[in-house]
Amino acid sequence: MAALVVALAGCSGSSGAADGGEASSSPAVGAAAKQASGDPAGDAPTGAEVLGVVAMGKPFTVTVIATNTADDPNRWKFTVDSMICGKPLDPAVMADAAESVGAPTPTPIPESGKQFCVLTMTAVNIGHNEATWDADNTVSLNVGDTHYSESQVDADYAMDYAQYWQSKGKVAPAFGLNPGSQGPVHGVFEIPAGDKPTSLWVTSGTAIKTIDGTQPGYLVQLK
Repeated sequence: MAALVVALAGCSGSSGAADGGEASSSPAVGAAAKQASGDPAGDAPTGAEVLGVVAMGKPFTVTVIATNTADDPNRWKFTVDSMICGKPLDPAVMADAAESVGAPTPTPIPESGKQFCVLTMTAVNIGHNEATWDADNTVSLNVGDTHYSESQVDADYAMDYAQYWQSKGKVAPAFGLNPGSQGPVHGVFEIPAGDKPTSLWVTSGTAIKTIDGTQPGYLVQLK
């Protein structure tokens, strides 16, 4: 895998993450130490550089520079719109997925002792070229310093959401967005029943972990 050089900048606005303004920068530190001190960046993966902390509903800008796009990097403006846990997956989405393959509508059930959590984000392509992006292996849902990523089954459910909304005229970045276009992102995660997620980790790499180690990223506070 090619090595990545990554840069990320917050959108304009007031400084200070506590009031939901522009994300504040933070050096990479051990997640456990930050968690013990009450620092919200303690939710970050161990060893990761926390480029900023932002509140849910506030936009933040990610610039991902890979070796093959270093001269013209992909740039996204993300906003986390909602995180819903403990409810069934959208019946309309599941019915649409079943109809597309001519199968009975399934009733997805999470793993024993777990619950579904469904993430909804808005993504705007603010770069200069068509680009793709999804939450699979780029986003984790955190309960403190415990991190949950999409399983393969969960990623398939997320793709069902993307295909459903595409049929409604809202194209997800998983299918590619041109500059200036926006679309919905959905992520499906399974965490222990009764747990309440505290944050999201959104990597500024092409994956949370690569051969170069854990990539920098943003924390989005959910509490």
